[in-house]
Amino acid sequence: MAGKLNFSLVAPEREVFSGLVDQVDAPGVEGDFGVLADHAPFMTALREGQVTVINGSSRRTFTVKGGFADVTPAGLTILAEEATEVATA
Repeated sequence: MAGKLNFSLVAPEREVFSGLVDQVDAPGVEGDFGVLADHAPFMTALREGQVTVINGSSRRTFTVKGGFADVTPAGLTILAEEATEVATA
């Protein structure tokens, strides 16, 4: 079984999400991308869209408006200009 990805979603006013997850999908300016544990390092700008956090059978969705994503050996950090969690039904 693959390891967990350390993920943090930060907006200017607060840390919106932090934890160990299976996968994060995000809207890059050059296209959507997904990150799993042990992903190759990269950095990209984000466009407005949805960040989906997958952990087992659980999914949480956040709307972001711009910012940057940074994948390092330590995990994924998204610094968003704005970020809010989408309400689930």
